[in-house]
This record gives sequence, structure tokens and C-alpha cells, in this order.
Amino acid sequence: MRAVPLSYVLRNLWVRRVTTALTAGGMALVVFVFATVLMMSEGIKETMVATGQPDNVMVLRKGAGNEINSAIGRDQARAIDTVAGVATDSAGVPLVSREAVVLNNLPKRDGGGMSNVTVRGTTAVGKALRPQIHITSGRMFAPGTSEVIVGAAIARGFANVSLGNTLRFAGRDWVVVGLFDAERSGFDSEIWGDADQVMQAFHRTVYSSIVFKLSTPEAFAGARQVIDADPRLQLDIKRELDFYAEQSESMSKFIKLLGLSLSVIFSIGAIVGAMITMFAAVASRIGEIGTLRALGFRREAVLIAFLGESLGLAMVGGLVGLAGASLMQGVDISTVNYTTFSELAFRFRFTVTVAGQTMLFALVMGVLGGFVPAWRAARLSIIECLRQA
Repeated sequence: MRAVPLSYVLRNLWVRRVTTALTAGGMALVVFVFATVLMMSEGIKETMVATGQPDNVMVLRKGAGNEINSAIGRDQARAIDTVAGVATDSAGVPLVSREAVVLNNLPKRDGGGMSNVTVRGTTAVGKALRPQIHITSGRMFAPGTSEVIVGAAIARGFANVSLGNTLRFAGRDWVVVGLFDAERSGFDSEIWGDADQVMQAFHRTVYSSIVFKLSTPEAFAGARQVIDADPRLQLDIKRELDFYAEQSESMSKFIKLLGLSLSVIFSIGAIVGAMITMFAAVASRIGEIGTLRALGFRREAVLIAFLGESLGLAMVGGLVGLAGASLMQGVDISTVNYTTFSELAFRFRFTVTVAGQTMLFALVMGVLGGFVPAWRAARLSIIECLRQA
């Protein structure tokens, strides 16, 4: 089968450049929405996974889906210190951090009302277990005091959260003595204070979670076996990386489902626009189609040529939409974490997978929008074409 030259396809797109630009522009808008949704999903995953460390382990109450719903008694917490596989420092002290995690309302900086913020009661060991935490201004809070340090995203997004300011919550004043950067992890959206003081202020008698460092990566299986075998504990143990990856799943799926649903709805308009454009192209070039057929080009070649034009429109729209979406990488956004109902800041993340899925989506729109007109062009007979020419 002789194929219609590619130059013929490209020439026709250029001749109708105004129509081509308008149709491709509509597709580009749909592609932009589709790509940004995927980038949001990837950004959430990146933020949550970056929160965990490969050699850290999270311990929560059995059946608790997150730290907010977890409760670990003091006797249970003490038992964790003696579990085989827990790393120790040079003095032989277990690298274990007993933490209390609660929610607190703070006013947004932009005047958008109140929003939940995660307050984490932790220890110096807890900070040491998270090497991505860097104090950028001020200092670490002093144990036994009502001092707090604040994540970068909280400092940007909430009012009166600056170095030296006083926050009023849980019936007492908390002085902001430090600001920290957590390398775009979920900790950027938290406020940290002394664990005992947070528990007293929020009238908590139990811990939310326990984090400890493994002596070796292979020690995890043994530690889990010991904890699972002790009927007194009733605790779940997970690698910190796995825990935060699971935390991102529900939120990522919700955003992706909502965004893709909107993209599909918008794509219907783009497909119809491409179909109208291609039908108009067929109607205006009936004589050309007849000439191609008279020159020996088969129906399949004509179909492929017109379908190629539709795919060309889709590719142009896809590349433009993808280029626009890539600019969103510099934008930080915050939303409610539907697992903990607290504020979570993240960024749009552009990846090769996002680019591939986006271009595939654009090409599918091109096929759906161009196949029927291309089929119509291929079914025209030579006599009918020359009669209407």
C-alpha cells in the first residue's frame, strides 16, 4: 500500500494554521488540566515519601490508620526500648522517640479563615532521627518548656507564625524559637514542641506514636516478630517509608479521581472540536481526495493521512499543554490531608511518567476526534469526489 507523504499532512495543517491553532489550543487546555492533576498526585507522593527514613520504624496502636487516632500507653512505650533491633547511641541509650501528635487551629496568613495544623510533641532524639530537618532560623526548643519550632510551610501559610512570636493554643502561650526546613517533606507542615509539654497542654496521657532507628536494615523482621508476639503490646510496626507512602494513597487517589473526571468531561469538548475541524477539512478537500484515489492511493492510505492530521493537532496541543503544566513546578500549594484533616503543603512534580501519560491522553483525543472524519474521507468513491470537485 502506498502511503500518503508526510509532507502532504504537514502542509495541510499549515495551510489551515488558524483553525489548527484554535483546535490545538482547546486540546492544550484539556491537556494542561490533565497534566497538573497528575503532577499534584506525584507531588503528594513525593512529599509524604520524603517524610520517612529507610532505617526508621513507626509504631502505632493496632488498627490505627494514622498518628492522630493512635494511642500507646507508657508501659507499652517502655517495652519498645528493649526490643531487639533498636539502635543505640554511643552511650547505649536507645534511639527511640515517644511522640504525641495533635491537631490545632491557626488563622491563615491570607485571611482565608482557620485551618488545622499538626502539632508534634517530640524529643531531641526525634529530631536526630529525621536528618532532613534543618533549623534555618533561631534554635531548637528547650526540653520542658513551652517553646516550639515551626516548619517552613506553616511559616509561609499562617499568620503570626514568625520567629519570636507567641502562639496561643491549648490554654497556654507557646513561643516560636526556631524555624526549620524539612526538604519539602510532610514535616514542613508541622509545629514541633516538647512531647511532655504537648501532652500536658492537650491533656493527653498516652503517646500517639513511637519512632525508633533500626540497628541494621535486616533487624526489622526480628523487631516486628517480637512486637507481634507480645500480647501486652497490641501494636502495629511499619517501616517509616511504608507508613508515609500509605498515608499518601487515599489523598492521591481522591485528587487523581476528581481531576481525571474533570479532564474526561473537558476532553469531550476538545474531541468534538477536533472532529468538526476534520470534517470541515474533508468537505473542503473532496477534490484532493479524488485526485489521491485516482493516483493509486488506496482507502487505507487516505484514512491514515487524515488520521495523521488529527494526531498532528493532538500532538501540538499536547506539547503546548505539557509545556504550560511544566511551569507549575515552581508553585507551592497546600490542601487538607484527608487522612489526618490537617494542612499539608506540597508542590507540583513533573516526571517522565507524567509526560508520557499526558501525551498518550492527547493522542487518544486525536484518534477519537479524527477517526470518524478520516473514515468518511476514505469511504468516498473516486467518481463521487471528482463529481463534487
